[in-house]
Amino acid sequence: MAQVSWRADDEIVDRVRQAAARSSRSLNEYITVVLSAATDPAFSGSEAGAVRERLALAGLLEESTAAPARRPSQRAVIKAGQRAASGTPLDKLISSGR
Repeated sequence: MAQVSWRADDEIVDRVRQAAARSSRSLNEYITVVLSAATDPAFSGSEAGAVRERLALAGLLEESTAAPARRPSQRAVIKAGQRAASGTPLDKLISSGR
């Protein structure tokens, strides 16, 4: 994990600290969430959506050039569930010492 130093005006740092406190996050966690929302198009959730919208308005949102992922069909989901359920139950693996 990398560590990054951040230099900013005291006023900005205070606003970021206050925003982090309002969302019950540490300063580090808050900055990580904001930067994830800015750079990861797959990052979602209502709070992340609001951050991404504000970043887009500021011209700071990184857009993905990759095609959006498609949802698997219901049939594919059912088949995957059946394959997952056909293995050895966890309690059997534990009792056999594996």
